[in-house]
Amino acid sequence: MYKNIIVAIALDHSPDTGKALNVAKLLAADGASITALNVIEDIPTYAANHIPQTHLASRLPEAKAELKAELGGVKGVTPVVVSGHAGRAIIEYATQQGADCIVIASHRPGLQDFFIGSTASRVVRYAKCAVHVLR
Repeated sequence: MYKNIIVAIALDHSPDTGKALNVAKLLAADGASITALNVIEDIPTYAANHIPQTHLASRLPEAKAELKAELGGVKGVTPVVVSGHAGRAIIEYATQQGADCIVIASHRPGLQDFFIGSTASRVVRYAKCAVHVLR
């Protein structure tokens, strides 16, 4: 059983958030901390220069509101939104927070990601804790 679980949620990939949270709750020890983590990909500088600053500043609060809505008021789950490259940001956040398990969904991969998706693959390879991949 795990004490500090991160559930990676990609809001833009039609997530099955309920399934991921149920798995996290099954893996959780009594009193465990569960964090729902969404990563907003950074906008490349060449594109960011053409986007109004008000839009860029509103990205994190909007994503956090969307994540809270996706969670639907589930008790005992903390929503967190960070920005960066998805795979690296999940690993960095899990390391900083001392997570002992990451729950992540994998999309149906193409040939380039034969077994699991690219973000899930990076997390599985480089995380310093247990990783539970959902299909």
